[in-house]
Amino acid sequence: MTLENKVIIVTGSSRGIGREIAIQLAQNGAKVIVNHSNSDEEAQATVEEISNQGGTATAIKADVSDKTSVTELFNQAIATYGKVDVLFNNAGVMISKALEANSEEDFTKQFDINVKGVFNTLQEAYHKLEDGGNIINISSSTVKLMFPTYALYSASKAAVEQMTRVFSKEIGRGISVNCLAPGATETELFMKGKSQEFIDKLSSMNAFNRLAKPIDIARVAVFLASDESKWISGQVIGANGALV
Repeated sequence: MTLENKVIIVTGSSRGIGREIAIQLAQNGAKVIVNHSNSDEEAQATVEEISNQGGTATAIKADVSDKTSVTELFNQAIATYGKVDVLFNNAGVMISKALEANSEEDFTKQFDINVKGVFNTLQEAYHKLEDGGNIINISSSTVKLMFPTYALYSASKAAVEQMTRVFSKEIGRGISVNCLAPGATETELFMKGKSQEFIDKLSSMNAFNRLAKPIDIARVAVFLASDESKWISGQVIGANGALV
């Protein structure tokens, strides 16, 4: 699969799954916008790694929950590379608490970034994404799992999935719109604060008896960004090793 000459925005790509997606997209020929909201050093490190591997990338700071910031993100990307072909909505936050224990601030933060952030970027993409482009919104397999303490996070991702289905029929212009829903993935942020017992339990719930690594998700992301995936649209693609 080649992504030569494609310009791709990956929100929240200074670390974790987003970082690996950005690296893999660049390795396949894309010019990548490494977006972050407050991780300048990590974003620059991602750009440097891509550059050291012979790829092309630039870091742009933008808070996806702020509409003006998202408009500037697209405008800067177009000013830098002339166009945007693919949008990856990867930026997100997860606060794991029992429903009763969540504060209003917890609710607002997750929905502002996870849902409003996608809303803002989809509105920009409606006018600014190139014809025949691709949009991939990152969801989560927790939407189907009913895990305790994940009510608000799962609800925010369920909203993203429904926006994806509807928007895929609205945008037109040959643009495909899909969700990629990873299962438990071995990132620094995910592993933080989790006991080995809990990690082992999660690992035992899929068919491969391990957590995903970011590369497992990034390989699916490359396919969804490519023209080879074009006839897939309005779908939620689970990348979870038969977890659900």
